[in-house]
Amino acid sequence: MSTRTELLQLLSGGAEISGAFLAEKLGVSRNAVWKTVTSLRAEGYQIEAVTNRGYRLTAEPDLLSEAAIQEKLRTVCFGRSMEIHNDLDSTNTRAKELAAFGAPDGHLVIADTQRMGRGRLGRSFFSPPHTGIYMSLILRPACSPAEAARITSLTAVAVARAIEALADVDVKIKWVNDLYICGKKICGILSEAGMNMEAGQLDYVVVGIGVNVSPAEFPQELRDIATSIGNETGRTPRRNDLIAEIVNQMEALYGQLESGSFLAESRSRSNVIGRQVLVMESGKKYTAYAENIDDEGRLVIRTEDGGVQHLGFGEVSLKLQ
Repeated sequence: MSTRTELLQLLSGGAEISGAFLAEKLGVSRNAVWKTVTSLRAEGYQIEAVTNRGYRLTAEPDLLSEAAIQEKLRTVCFGRSMEIHNDLDSTNTRAKELAAFGAPDGHLVIADTQRMGRGRLGRSFFSPPHTGIYMSLILRPACSPAEAARITSLTAVAVARAIEALADVDVKIKWVNDLYICGKKICGILSEAGMNMEAGQLDYVVVGIGVNVSPAEFPQELRDIATSIGNETGRTPRRNDLIAEIVNQMEALYGQLESGSFLAESRSRSNVIGRQVLVMESGKKYTAYAENIDDEGRLVIRTEDGGVQHLGFGEVSLKLQ
């Protein structure tokens, strides 16, 4: 065991421990203890040094850890293999590369930050370091492309359940891929599929999930529309715990993909059903009334001329322009 790990274990109780005692227990000099403490502070650990009394650990950084995530998993498959990066261009891009080369069902890609995080319709996704969850799950569903189209809705329900399990907040879903708390966006989901062209079948689906977790200052253009768990509740769940719970909920719901029974919860969580929305579809914009979500996960809308449409793609906004 490294000096760093042993030192953290000794300080984990929160009590003040003298440098002399730490040096003796670790079998190193007091100067080595000081250097290790300095290194830990640089990583984000808050360690107080009180003259003539010793060191005390007051707060730990929310560092991503495979061991910490695995410890909270209740899954059989999902998340049992994973990779964690300090930064990536995009977790979805990395996951698609791995999927194309045979990465297994349930493999998880996580990054502390993304340089080119992506949302739907080519938008960027704000991905600052140390404050959010940026993860992509590789799925290999044995289903038709039509059934696979429900995966985004299934994921939205799973993430909503996970957030509510760890934070005292109600989560709503804005069809089809955004999660809201307190009237602002907290999560975006991006699902991308790969086809086996020779067999004409679905090969994989990569589901990208971005959640704003810790208190954060958003760019000017996002302040009115985005928020975080910490900003709204004053309490911030550990990212490792939330990642594990998202994966747990994903696997628990995955068996409902064919039946679509999870869609009942998708409807009950919807913040668009029963409201006027602005629809952006194929380069067109028009207002409509959102009536329901059908059994395929499509948004049922009634246009101003009385026509009924079932949207399988496109974007809706609650702010009429």
